Amino acid sequence: MGDLFNTVLYQPLFNLLIFFYNLIPDIGISIILLTLVVKAILWPLSHKGLKSQKALQDLQPKMDALKEKHKGDKEKLGQEMMSLYKREKINPLSSCLPLLIQLPVIIAVFRVFRTGLIDTNFNLLYPFVSNPGYLNPIMLGVIDLAKPQIVLAILAGAAQFWHSMILMKKKKSTPVPKNAGMAQTMSKQMMYFMPIITVFIAASFPGGLALYWLIMTLLNVLDQYIINKAVNENISQDPPKLAQPEIIDSK
Repeated sequence: MGDLFNTVLYQPLFNLLIFFYNLIPDIGISIILLTLVVKAILWPLSHKGLKSQKALQDLQPKMDALKEKHKGDKEKLGQEMMSLYKREKINPLSSCLPLLIQLPVIIAVFRVFRTGLIDTNFNLLYPFVSNPGYLNPIMLGVIDLAKPQIVLAILAGAAQFWHSMILMKKKKSTPVPKNAGMAQTMSKQMMYFMPIITVFIAASFPGGLALYWLIMTLLNVLDQYIINKAVNENISQDPPKLAQPEIIDSK
């Protein structure tokens, strides 16, 4: 299984990093270019996951209202929840599945930046990828991406918080029940908790990983902004229909 992982995921990503490094001998720029390629490859999955996550977030007030209405009747609540998902055409697992599919790729990328910048093994290079002989871990002549970089870690955490804020932003027309429910409370707690975890993890690994995390999160923010804009435009282009006046036949 380990050999398959190396052959299918780790080795191609490592070769792509070295390919970009040969074109532009700056490891930071190479990591940014690699991140763009990975995002482009995973975009169909990540976009679908972010879109589903947004849909579930917008559906939260209705879910909270059902929980309040059917408090104490779990069977009825479950039936109403399934009916709500069916009416809204939302699969509650659709936001998790794309992330699970992406997970092996994410692990491979993390490994590239965790080991590839420290113990470089050029024996893994493809014949058409030139051996640079040495991989300079200094970005822009200043930042050593082979060592933990707290500034990049903090920026990655801040980007994670920004993304959460965009996701949690409610439409003005969305009613919020007085009793928001435990799920919404937990969502708000995670909005603050996850950036802290991001900073902690990113600060424990080489700076190359923190840089990748930062750029990927900013790309997710851009993707989320596009999704939110499309949702708002669909709402504005589909105004509520006014009741037609009844025509009385005088004959």
